[in-house]
Amino acid sequence: MKSFDKERYRGCLLGLAVGDAMGAPVEMNEPGMFEPLSGMVGGGYFKLLPGEWTDDTALALCSAASLSEKGIFDPKDHLVKFLRWWREGYMSTRSEAFGIGMVTAGALMRFESTGEDFCGPTGEKTASNGSLMHIATVPLAYAHNPCEAIHLAAEASRLTHGAKEAIDACRYLTSLIVGAIRGYHKSQLLVSHFDYDALDVWQEDALTARIAHIADGTFKDGPPAISWKNYTDAAVALHAALWGFYSTDTFKDGLLSVVNLGWDADTMGTVYGQLAGAYYGEGGIPAEWSGVISKSDTIISFADALHALAQKERPAKKRVG
Repeated sequence: MKSFDKERYRGCLLGLAVGDAMGAPVEMNEPGMFEPLSGMVGGGYFKLLPGEWTDDTALALCSAASLSEKGIFDPKDHLVKFLRWWREGYMSTRSEAFGIGMVTAGALMRFESTGEDFCGPTGEKTASNGSLMHIATVPLAYAHNPCEAIHLAAEASRLTHGAKEAIDACRYLTSLIVGAIRGYHKSQLLVSHFDYDALDVWQEDALTARIAHIADGTFKDGPPAISWKNYTDAAVALHAALWGFYSTDTFKDGLLSVVNLGWDADTMGTVYGQLAGAYYGEGGIPAEWSGVISKSDTIISFADALHALAQKERPAKKRVG
């Protein structure tokens, strides 16, 4: 069994939270409407304190709690915990939930009324970033089995986001996070259609056109063009995160590049933070940022639990169909 660096696990979840907290104060602002960020500040729509994060991180912690408690990916338990967050403030930085997206809310209402496991709508117009923003827990738990990690990332997306483009954004980010956890260099991670240790995965289940273009390396040409029409798209968040990761050499510089794009800055920050945190590790995240993150002890505890889970030998779950 391959041993994984705990530093990368902590970096991944802390990076997610740091990206969320960094971008949230300028969420829904276009570039030019705010003073470019150079450090951790508070404010924004939710009047956050410095280091306070939104639904992105809260849902990631719900997922981490489910995976660490159950020892496997349990769809219903995930949804129970997501619903508990929304209705009771479980895993929130406050006594109530805040920041839920429309697609996620619709899926959770469906689960609440029907008890179905996979409640995400499948229409093309629902391919938003609400599952991508917290997908990191799946690759962390299943880093020992890259093909299973990619498969379960799709299942995790389907809980709230069933559109193929949203699913494929989660699948591709998962492949990169697993690669980072397993120690691949950035030059290897950013090759076209990265599939190291999961050979032929994209041939067996091809990526949708927009995600395939990103996987081909179009992010190397510059940041995505963002507007009111596409700012919540999963493809836009993935493109922005990979551009920031490719065009810089430190966690700090990459995150500042991404969140200063504005728009859905907190989610683009979380997507970048997941990958860059896994790559640079906990020590690569500026201490003045990670040191003020809300519930940082809880985040580190869950990272360690997922690290321990990934060390266990367990057979891949049989797939139906």
